[in-house]
Amino acid sequence: METSAVELSSVAVRRVCDPNAFAFDTTATLPILNEVLGQPRAVAALELGAGIASHGFNLFALGAPGSGKTTLILEFLQRRAAAQPVPPDLVYVHNFEDARCPRKLSLPPGRGAGLKQDMESLLHELQTAIPRAFDSAEYSEQRDRLREALEAQRSAVLAQMETHVKRYGFQLLKTPGGLLLAPVVDGRLITEQEQGSLSAEQIEKLAEIRERLDKVIEDGVRKARELEHSTQTALRELDRQTARFAIGHLLDDLRVRYADAPAVCAYLDAVQSDVIAHADDFRPGAEAGPPSMAAMLMQAPTESPFTRYRVNVLVDNRALTGAPVVLETNPTYHNLVGRIEHRTVWNAVVTDFTYLKPGALHRANGGYLIIPARECLMNPFAWEGLKRALKDRVARIEELGVQLSPISTVTLEPEPVPLEVKVVLIGHPALYQLLLNYDEDFRKLFKVRADFAIDMARTPEAEQAYALFVSTITHQDAALPFERSAVARVVDYGSRAVGDQTRLSTRFGDIADVVREAGHVATRQGRAAVTAADVAAAESARRFRGSLSEERLQDAVAQGTLLIDTQGRSIATINGLAVYTVGEDAFGHPARITASVGPGQRGVISIEREVELSGPIHGKGVLILSGYLVHQYGREAPLGLNASLVFEQSYGTIEGDSASLAELFALISALAETPLRQDVAVTGSVNQHGRVQAVGGVTEKVEGFFDVCRRQGLTGRQGVLIPAANRTHLMLRDDLVAEVAAGRFHVWMVDDVAAGFELLAGRRLGERDARGRFPADSINAAIAARLARFARVLRSPGAAPRRSAKRRINGVNA
Repeated sequence: METSAVELSSVAVRRVCDPNAFAFDTTATLPILNEVLGQPRAVAALELGAGIASHGFNLFALGAPGSGKTTLILEFLQRRAAAQPVPPDLVYVHNFEDARCPRKLSLPPGRGAGLKQDMESLLHELQTAIPRAFDSAEYSEQRDRLREALEAQRSAVLAQMETHVKRYGFQLLKTPGGLLLAPVVDGRLITEQEQGSLSAEQIEKLAEIRERLDKVIEDGVRKARELEHSTQTALRELDRQTARFAIGHLLDDLRVRYADAPAVCAYLDAVQSDVIAHADDFRPGAEAGPPSMAAMLMQAPTESPFTRYRVNVLVDNRALTGAPVVLETNPTYHNLVGRIEHRTVWNAVVTDFTYLKPGALHRANGGYLIIPARECLMNPFAWEGLKRALKDRVARIEELGVQLSPISTVTLEPEPVPLEVKVVLIGHPALYQLLLNYDEDFRKLFKVRADFAIDMARTPEAEQAYALFVSTITHQDAALPFERSAVARVVDYGSRAVGDQTRLSTRFGDIADVVREAGHVATRQGRAAVTAADVAAAESARRFRGSLSEERLQDAVAQGTLLIDTQGRSIATINGLAVYTVGEDAFGHPARITASVGPGQRGVISIEREVELSGPIHGKGVLILSGYLVHQYGREAPLGLNASLVFEQSYGTIEGDSASLAELFALISALAETPLRQDVAVTGSVNQHGRVQAVGGVTEKVEGFFDVCRRQGLTGRQGVLIPAANRTHLMLRDDLVAEVAAGRFHVWMVDDVAAGFELLAGRRLGERDARGRFPADSINAAIAARLARFARVLRSPGAAPRRSAKRRINGVNA
């Protein structure tokens, strides 16, 4: 049964929010929005991922750009983190057993900086207390007593040796080379010449005595060395006792202060032992002259002996009131896992534990880390470094150069930090799918997917939530409040942004921009609150700023360069509608579609498809038209038809099937030789059985044809034909709604081909009767008769032989 086109009223082409639905006068009296708006699935995913403690339940938040993912996630996690405990501070200290492996210490929040300050104060006090202790009279007396005792004992040993050798006629001489035995006769040393005049027996006797005395001297020298060693040991013990006495009470005070931190107490014990062992570092040494330039260039770089007693506060959480929430917008390898910095000392590059710097993983430990996925993947080694940290559950500061260099170099290997962090990656759905398909670790580490929708249902509750959102923006920016009529206008903009009367946009970044722009307009007008007119002015200004390309196309139509008729009738010609996108702006514009038919075997072809100026979806739409013709007219015999379709004056790529309804009307017009109205533009797709299907961008398309008609002059008959399924997708501009209300422009909707063609041609297509025949005066009957004539022409003896169809395989005719 054929139906007729239905004209839409001005109320139906735009849904208007009633300001009286709001109970406030201005948003100044409204609270701030404290929940995630319009994202129930994403919130459920965030609650799961943030709440579950099991390994691998990190999140990937996916959604279209501009859907407010980052802001919403950040606010959600900040609210959740506020109720969680503040994680401990993280500091690194010197490892007195292996300086290459600095030790980590965890302290309650705020006490990391306290330990650093305490160690600085301790170091300052040590530099005073230790020299004072070693300069004391008591220390000097004990040291002198030990030295004097050593000197007396050495003198006694030497005197004993001298007495012993004198008994055998020798004298003990002190030389630079040590002690020397010389024979003595009558109290006089024997010269070498005198020794040469001695008999062999005398010489042999002297040698025998000398040999016995050498053993005595060796025993004496060994005893003297033992005395020196014991004295040095006693002196070192004196130094240790003096240093221990000087610093013991200082460190005891710190031990009491950090009694609740066993790791710190153990570190203080190690500090005390090292200070005692290196007490000389705190004692002033002898003044030395300045080294030469050559010596400075040749010597190895040295660090201050006191650096090892300092504390490097890697993470200081004293300013936090809950768990940390870190947004790392530049996720390089070092920004994520930390770095080891260096300094140049003359001819060398050196480092120590005080040059360790934290990464985002350290700062977010115990809380949440938000990372843009695309930036993380684009930075070399960042993705692998993040995965390694999550798999190993530790944050390890590693030198990237060491990993890449073919030469093994000595560097620091800081103690790894246990990692307890929830990572939230934010990215495009396509990126999520790529990682899911090609990274085997991804599904193990990011088990929770948070889908962010770009719209939500337009309910009274949602409209009230929009009001709270507007209030939130104005409070945050300390801007003018909005009147309820202005809020209602923002709600209408939210529906227009998604092109649906039953939905509202959740791309709150865009909504916030409109709110701010409207506030700017109101401020310039000197108003006390933002009105609906200010919001409308902001919308109009936005359209104007992005309408350059649209205006150029309309100028081309007005000048006759681009041929578009908005009055009269024409056979096989119709105004289709297309949507053009320039950046973030989209606009509609009519496109002339023409058809040509004749006898043949090629069927329906699209010229754009033949020259590869159309996409696969448009090609599919053209093939559906062939299916419709077969369904209507080729049930019992093949169609002997050559038909071509083309978008006139179109030189770019065409994609989509939203012009298939207009193309079908042009084909039917060409076959029936029936003119179509040029003051009605058409959009919609069609299936093989003639049902009209919904398309996108109907608001932009209607407005585009309206603008062209207005430039050429409104006649009161012009309008647009849209699918009935798109009825709720209209959110037309105010000026167009006014023209619809005045009857100077029209919008019709249809759900089948027959209704649309009747509007355009003024004649019904006609339905088959019980015997399968069309009414004699119908369009379908005329088409069937003409197709029969085409078939007879093809069967006539003089008809051209049928050509074999050609297929293109990989760009080659076959």
